[in-house]
Parts: sequence; structure tokens; C-alpha cells
Amino acid sequence: MLSKNQARLFFLGGTIVTFAIFLALSWTTLSKEVPKNTHSENISPEVVRGKEIWESNNCMGCHSILGEGAYYAPELTKVVDRRPPEYIKAVLMSEIPWSPRGRKMVAYNLSEAQANDVLAFLTWIGKVDLNGFPAKPQYEKTNKVVNP
Repeated sequence: MLSKNQARLFFLGGTIVTFAIFLALSWTTLSKEVPKNTHSENISPEVVRGKEIWESNNCMGCHSILGEGAYYAPELTKVVDRRPPEYIKAVLMSEIPWSPRGRKMVAYNLSEAQANDVLAFLTWIGKVDLNGFPAKPQYEKTNKVVNP
């Protein structure tokens, strides 16, 4: 059985070692892993503008990206793997509300430059390494924009 002094030293020693391990792992993750997985060197002015358009139009109010946001509309992290760029741009530039299966997406009527910026953002997000999650579903690419 440990004396009070020994127990105190054991607790302090364990706390210091645990804190040192925590700092080392945090430093490694933040300095090496995050930049490698996010490809932050590929963030262009178009990607930044696309993110600003994404935020100013509250796209996360309906869509999710990287698992964050609402789940009313499709998850868009890997949308560039599922749909061709022309399809994505057509939806973004549409002048009428778009509703492929009953749910309507607001007609943001973006300009071509704005649509290209959002597409650049979605392309960059699509290249973020998610460590194999979620499992990649099989999608059939289509060039059609469905609008009833």
C-alpha cells in the first residue's frame, strides 16, 4: 500500500507523463497529419471564394459536407466523384428551383464564375483523405439535370 506522499508522487508523475504524451500526439497530428490529409497546399483563391459562397448561401442548412451540416439534401463531400462538373454547374446556375425527387433546392441562379468557384471548393473537398470513410458507394454517372 502506498503512503500519502507516494500516492501523490505517483499521481503527479502519471499526470505529467500523460500530458506529455497528449502534447506529442497533438503536435504530430496538427503539424503533419492534418496538412497531408487535407491537401491544404491546393487551396486556391477559387476554392476560398467557393467556400465563401457556400457559407453565404447557407448550403449547410440542407447539405452536409465532411459529415457536418443538415441531412435534408445529399452529402456533398464526394459529389465530384458522383456527378460531372457540367451537371453540378447546371444545378448551381439554375434559374428555377430544382427538384429531382420531390425535395426542392433553392434556385440560387449563380453566375458562371460563382458556379466555377463552388465547383472548385467541392473538388478540393472531394480530395480530402477521409481514411476510407464512408465506404464508396457505386454511383452511375449521368449528365442529365432532372427538373420536373
